[in-house]
Amino acid sequence: MNAAPVAIDDFAFLSDCHSAALVHRNGSVDWWCLPRFDSPSVFGRLLGPDAGHWSLNPTGDFEVERSYVPDTLVLRTRFSTAHGEATVTDALAFAPGARGHDIGVRSPHVLLRRVEGTAGDVEMVTDFSPRMEYGLTVPTVTRSGGGAVVARGGPMRLTLDATPELEPGRGGATGRFTVRRGETVDFRLAYDRAAEPAGGPATAAPHLEDTIAGWESWARLHEGYAGRHRDEVRRSSLVLQGLTYQPTGAVVAAATTSLPEIVGDDLNFDYRFAWLRDLSLTIRSLWIAACPDEAARLFRWIADAAGHLGDERIQIMYGVEGERALNEYELDHLPGFRGSVPVRAGNAAWDQEQLDVLGEVLDAAEQMREQLGKLDGPTQHLMVTLADRAASTWREPDAGMWEARDALRQYVSSKVMCWVALDRAVRLAPLLGGAADPERWTEEREHVRVAVETEAWSDRAGAYAGAFGSDDLDASVLLLPVVGFLDARDERMWATIEAIERELGGVGLVRRWPSDPMGFLICTYWLVECLALGGELARAEEWFDRATSYANDLGLMAEEADPDRRELLGNFPQAFSHVGLINAAWRLTEAAERTKDES
Repeated sequence: MNAAPVAIDDFAFLSDCHSAALVHRNGSVDWWCLPRFDSPSVFGRLLGPDAGHWSLNPTGDFEVERSYVPDTLVLRTRFSTAHGEATVTDALAFAPGARGHDIGVRSPHVLLRRVEGTAGDVEMVTDFSPRMEYGLTVPTVTRSGGGAVVARGGPMRLTLDATPELEPGRGGATGRFTVRRGETVDFRLAYDRAAEPAGGPATAAPHLEDTIAGWESWARLHEGYAGRHRDEVRRSSLVLQGLTYQPTGAVVAAATTSLPEIVGDDLNFDYRFAWLRDLSLTIRSLWIAACPDEAARLFRWIADAAGHLGDERIQIMYGVEGERALNEYELDHLPGFRGSVPVRAGNAAWDQEQLDVLGEVLDAAEQMREQLGKLDGPTQHLMVTLADRAASTWREPDAGMWEARDALRQYVSSKVMCWVALDRAVRLAPLLGGAADPERWTEEREHVRVAVETEAWSDRAGAYAGAFGSDDLDASVLLLPVVGFLDARDERMWATIEAIERELGGVGLVRRWPSDPMGFLICTYWLVECLALGGELARAEEWFDRATSYANDLGLMAEEADPDRRELLGNFPQAFSHVGLINAAWRLTEAAERTKDES
């Protein structure tokens, strides 16, 4: 069996739009949380060697090639040995018959694995070792009357039906079998709550072909993007759909918790929630990738999750069904990915003050105005409350979009997103009812502009800094042209773009700030957008290619990358990075079309 994972790049991503599994290139499922993205893991070897896995691979030495079935998140891994070849196909199943927009609305919570012999004879071995509740519970494993292996532990039951006979043992089951050319061996692992009758309600069993057909039908509905980097945009749109909790439309930031920003450090956080910070950029990317229905559902979910706002703090993130309290705690029994501790569940940032979310929601609403139509009373109240809050609080310090835990500051990106809130509210005012106050919003919008243009500028840096009164660069100020606060060709803005490219992009990717040793992929894609908006198409394409080259062999990206080791870091796959790719590809397409028109 394999040792602890060597690299985040080694993993593939499976999704049923309720939960996610990560499969190592050696055939081991080392991450699966049930029944939701943010539930405790049943396979958690990603974060500790004793936290559960399910391996399936040849017994001897082997080489690996892998790919997704086109237009799906169904994984095919070809194992080549000295005696033959076998292909393992892995998928988290959709409900039978689910097609198009209905995929993932209901989930059977079943992991399907199929082994097919393609050449010669290949001896395979499997080790099924679930560990419930992030590895805290070793299950009791028995054989059912029908021959299936049943693992019971804590609040869940797992039932593994397999073509070969498996031998139950302490906390798991093992088996060996030989697959020959033309033979097929199937495994079906199903989840139930232990308190429910085994097997649940009588429904048709999900199967692999139906799940592939479900993904393909969704992809056919989202073929509208025809711009640059079409293949990369298409893969990223599938990743975003895979990170969507389909019953509500919420998009989680990533499928994992506590994968480190720096290996061995303590910057390890739980990203299995939906952030308002990501909202407007995500909605834009869904529109670009021809997923308008998903964009509309995401906005409606945010409106419902926020509820009726009074004087309380605007929440920056929610659980996938709209939960507010995402209290953070440490899983002390887990040693973490390559020794990176603490391992955290929940995220304390839910209670932070982040003013940028005001602009994110209103920008999303303005993007969706035609799709949303006439706004109902509660939505009007939400929009007006957010705009009024921006008008009255934009001068206050906050934790910023990078969620600093040390001190509140006057972050420039937060000020600019308050400007966005006021600007979009003015545009939306005719739809917001009698409580709308566009005159006040217009006045405060101009106050924000003046403050940013005077207090954010640093003569020493020759650029807009990350906070008022600071001389330190921060890649978040690349958002100024992206959201329309300043033209990229404005003299000071262009000086800022070039300073960030020079000072923060020297490692080959753009870092968030000077002391950050790692490249941040979304920041690099923001630079691509800024260069494209500034007319530097060739430079923008170079940066796009550089950032995208860090995707693994399946086109998946994490949050950050170590340019020295060329290694992905941070939670995985990361929605923000794939959002950045889509939006940057669109900017490049627009810039190329402008260049053609001007020539």
